[in-house]
Amino acid sequence: MVHQHFMLVPEFTARENIALATMGNTRGVLHPDELSRTAQTWAKKLGWELPLDTKAGRMPVGVQQRIEILKVLALDSQVLILDEPTAVLSPAEIADLFRVLRQLAGEGRTVILIAHKLSEVLSVADRVVVLRQGRKVAEAAAADVDAAQLETWMVGGRDPLQLAESHGGGEVVLEATAVTVLGDRGSVAVDGIGLECHAGEVFGIGGVDGNGQLELAEALAGVRPVSEGQVRRPDKTGFVPQDRRGDGLALDLSVQENLAVGMMDDHGLRFGPFMVPARLRASAQNLVSEFSIKVADVRDRVGGLSGGNQQKVVVSRVLNQNPELLVVMNPTRGLDVRATDFVHSVIKHAAANGAAVVLFTTDLDELDLLSDRKTYMSGGTFTQTMGGATV
Repeated sequence: MVHQHFMLVPEFTARENIALATMGNTRGVLHPDELSRTAQTWAKKLGWELPLDTKAGRMPVGVQQRIEILKVLALDSQVLILDEPTAVLSPAEIADLFRVLRQLAGEGRTVILIAHKLSEVLSVADRVVVLRQGRKVAEAAAADVDAAQLETWMVGGRDPLQLAESHGGGEVVLEATAVTVLGDRGSVAVDGIGLECHAGEVFGIGGVDGNGQLELAEALAGVRPVSEGQVRRPDKTGFVPQDRRGDGLALDLSVQENLAVGMMDDHGLRFGPFMVPARLRASAQNLVSEFSIKVADVRDRVGGLSGGNQQKVVVSRVLNQNPELLVVMNPTRGLDVRATDFVHSVIKHAAANGAAVVLFTTDLDELDLLSDRKTYMSGGTFTQTMGGATV
């Protein structure tokens, strides 16, 4: 199985993670090179560069996802289950992956693809099954249905998405000048970039993962230092990281406790230096209601929520602080249609209410839908092309 949330050991290299998945037993001497050879062969077939000696925790999420897929392919499994495997891949990489999945199915293997992107499902599947609230609600041959029918089955009908119009062109809220940022390994990840983002504007930055987006986003949000250049940002800056489980939430704490992180400066919730539990609970419940977070009790563990509801916890906590600048990375990765609509809506409303929003996304449809202005990143710099083709 390829899990939606990575199962890699962060301190192991790619080679070691693949060996761990393919070693079978612990008897005898382990040879990671031999154990990872099949995965290396698959990587060449897919056209993926495999940084064998880099620790997984230092890799971009897109590269981590590729290693997860290669782990499964290296096992020569007869049944493959893939949960949102394309979330961090470019269109060309998705096409390569689907070609391989069709090849595996043609060889007699069973491939189960769990996905929310309906166009992808219809492009590769022979048969589709739709689940809603834990129950199977429909099943059909892929050739007999279209995306609209699948969406109706998935969400039971929904209101058309109403996106608030932003009003870009206001004052400059964010200004980055000749910014250079180093990656975790000390090499240059962002090379001399300059940008401005205005109040009421969504400035979109697309591109394939691993081209400096993570480092630039963290630098703009103030959580990673710049080695050269300057970033001028407001004090009230909000950041929605791309890895909600690893960077956005404390999974073993409650929904209320995770929301409380953004309420520490609210004097109405405090008595002297102490947070008042009853006030904190009421405020958390208000956010749960406002953002339609599905949880039985705000004291429930946030790690038990679905991915969409976890993302809503992160987004609601950030927006509750009324940031003047909002930096978001792949905010709908792995979310279903309804949750995606909701996150898109709150991002546009934030801009319509005067926030400057910098959106980093690998989803070209999302980039086009939300952005007032857009550009792409490749090799640590801005470009007007993506993947070698003009977009």
